[in-house]
Amino acid sequence: MPDAVPSSAAVSARMSRQGSRDTAPEVAVRRLLHAAGLRYRVNVPVPGAPRRTIDIVFGKVKIAIFLDGCFWHGCPQHATHPKANAEWWRAKLDKNMARDRETTDHLRAAGWTVLRFWEHESAEDVARQIAVAVASRRALREGP
Repeated sequence: MPDAVPSSAAVSARMSRQGSRDTAPEVAVRRLLHAAGLRYRVNVPVPGAPRRTIDIVFGKVKIAIFLDGCFWHGCPQHATHPKANAEWWRAKLDKNMARDRETTDHLRAAGWTVLRFWEHESAEDVARQIAVAVASRRALREGP
């Protein structure tokens, strides 16, 4: 990443306050999953990958769910590109996306199902897709 720094102390302070856990989309999805009778863990460290966490985990069936923010993770529909200090931001956001791909590949290689959703997706649709994946993996584990 270039040696540039955030464009101002105010920008740096504002960005450092951005929540990375228990975001509104995460809480909405978790509420729906819980109401559907599904139990899970939250903010679980990625096995073998220091300083990385999975937003929602169904450990017994090895399903990892990530609810990615549009800005920080480069949503193709909603990502914005800051004009101030553009080179620094581009490098930072590219690094985030590369880390996401690496984390997904790492988990899949270890036998996990990885589901990634954007923050703008409907919580109901996301919860429904997760429930289907969990039911499918449980059926596979239990066999005929």
